[in-house]
This record gives sequence, C-alpha cells and structure tokens, in this order.
Amino acid sequence: MSSLRGNDLALAMRLADAADSITMARYQSIDLVVTTKPDDSPVTDADKASEEAIRALLKSHRPDDGIVGEEFGDDAAGAERYWVIDPIDGTKNFLRGVPTWATLIGLIEKQSDGSEVVVVGVVSAPALFRRWYASEGNGAFVSLNGGTPKRISVSQVSEIKDASISYSDFIGWDQRLAPFQELLESAWRTRGIGDFWSHMLVAEGAVDVAIEPKLAIWDMAALDIVVREAGGRFTNLDGTDGIHGGNGLSTNSALHATVVEALKVKG
Repeated sequence: MSSLRGNDLALAMRLADAADSITMARYQSIDLVVTTKPDDSPVTDADKASEEAIRALLKSHRPDDGIVGEEFGDDAAGAERYWVIDPIDGTKNFLRGVPTWATLIGLIEKQSDGSEVVVVGVVSAPALFRRWYASEGNGAFVSLNGGTPKRISVSQVSEIKDASISYSDFIGWDQRLAPFQELLESAWRTRGIGDFWSHMLVAEGAVDVAIEPKLAIWDMAALDIVVREAGGRFTNLDGTDGIHGGNGLSTNSALHATVVEALKVKG
C-alpha cells in the first residue's frame, strides 16, 4: 500500500471513530431530536453532529480535498479528490432503535480521462459491532467488535437458482417492478435486509446479489470499493460501473450480467 493511500485509509478510520462516538452516544436516546427534510426523509441531531465532526477533521487534515455530505451538501467544486459522507445510512432504523445503520465514508479521485474512482471506503456499523473497509488494490476487510481484521471475498455462486438475493423494499422500482419480482422468484433465497448491510454481505460472500432502486452517491461510495476489492461488481441497474447511476447493484461478479439482463424492462 502506498504511503498516501495508507494515510487516506488511516484518516478514514479516524473519521469513522469520531462518528461512532457521536452516533452511539445518541443511539436509543430518549431526547433524540428528529426533524423532516424537504424530501420528507427524517434527520436526527446525531446525523448532523456526526457529519459536522467529520467535516471538521477533514478541513484540518485534508484542507485541499472536497467534501460531499448528505446533510450539509456539496463542497467539492474544482477538487481533484473529494470525500463522500453519509453520517447515518439507515436513519429510520437508528431513530427506531433498530441496529442496522452505519456511517459511510468514501474518498473519490478524479482520473486523467475525467472519470471518477472510489479509492478508499469505510462502512462503520457500531451497533452491529462491525466495520468494513477497503482501499484501492489492497483488498477488503471486516473487523468484528474491534478485533483483528479479516480479509473478505465474494461467493462463487454462478446461477440465480442457487443465489441468495437481498433488497431494500418494493418501493421505487417503477417499470422494473415486474422484472424485479420475477428475479426474486427465480432465486434460491431472498431477504429484505436493505441499506448498506445487503452490500456488505455480498462482499463477505454471505449473500450473492444486493439490489436497491434509488440511491444517492453518499449511499454508494463506500460500498462500491468494498464490494469491488472483495472481488465483486458494483454498478447501477443497467450495468454501468460507478456510483452516479441513481441506483445500486452489487453482485459476486459471476451473476452480474444475468441480473442486469433480468432487470431489463420488457418491451
């Protein structure tokens, strides 16, 4: 691992530590403050405090890097590198006391051809006692309860009839709803695990496919590199690599083309 990439990953882990200390202190608090954003999604005081803490650390340690965050917007204009933050992915779970939520931190670098690549990602889920992370070319890992990191890799399942599929819900599929339902019916096992955890289970080889019909870049950046470094693929539902497609599909690579084809709207 290059010294720069190692430093970037170390900083991302420090950002996750800072977020965890805030979110866990507010998790299941009786005085949790919840408001509604213009898109009708909830936001808590923990979301805002966590992102503020991450932004403050980045401005101190990486003043030339841009920042894009769910709660406080885009401050990445003109930057060759920018951090993408979701302070709490799974806010609805967080505010109801369901432990399936995480802080997502990704670092994106712009390439000479104009493309953008996620080069560092951390997914920290302290209420699940898990943290997944990856950096470009160095593999993907999970740490359980702060223990020794374990390298992870995707499954080798090659047929949908043998596959386990995880999804978010049945909302937001529009014209793809029927193909999506047909795909689920053809699989060996399906579960609505949803959010970040579906994709991390793909990276671990415990699930073979994870699908979500509507996502923002802060929902995807950290997931993208963990899945890819574990040997999987992360694309939009049309099969285009990257995190700018508005939706997300993680697979073990072997099943990817089959799933993309199955999700096409029948003319």
